[in-house]
Amino acid sequence: GRGLIPNAAFYDKPYKGRWNGLTVISIAIGQGEILATPLQIANLSATIANRGHFITPHIVKEIQDNQLDSIYRTPRVPTIDRIHYEEVVKGMRAAVTGGTCRVAGYMFPEGEICGKTGTAQNRGHDHSAFMGFAPMNNPKIAIAVYVENGGFGATYGVPIGTLMIEITCGVSSWAPRRILSRGGMRATT
Repeated sequence: GRGLIPNAAFYDKPYKGRWNGLTVISIAIGQGEILATPLQIANLSATIANRGHFITPHIVKEIQDNQLDSIYRTPRVPTIDRIHYEEVVKGMRAAVTGGTCRVAGYMFPEGEICGKTGTAQNRGHDHSAFMGFAPMNNPKIAIAVYVENGGFGATYGVPIGTLMIEITCGVSSWAPRRILSRGGMRATT
């Protein structure tokens, strides 16, 4: 689906031009009328990890006698200057070294994970969210994790995302062994 980042025109219609900062303050923390799919959030994470470019997400099973369309091979560059991405990367790394994502640093310290937690409010139990990438420099994976009714982002989103990052990066640490020893997953070779 198409995401939504509301602008002034969006608010002018329902509020007939009579809205102010208090009407939109929740947008500053990613709530309110913002709409984004998990794939869009993972792509945002990839854009931050790459310091300002991304490849259009796509799924390909097989290509015969042809080349993948250039839209899926050519990096796309938003209009935001690279220096701003560097600051966001520093903040996302700080979230892992001493903020709400610190469990990622405990689970996979050598991974140099950068991340951001989220809690999507719900009428029942809140949803746990995490977006991140690793390693901080020369990233190999960008990810978005949503756990329905999972509570705070740090509760389930971060540990699940960290495990997926660790498995993808191919570095062995205690996290997969611990899960395997509990019988939660089966190792295959």
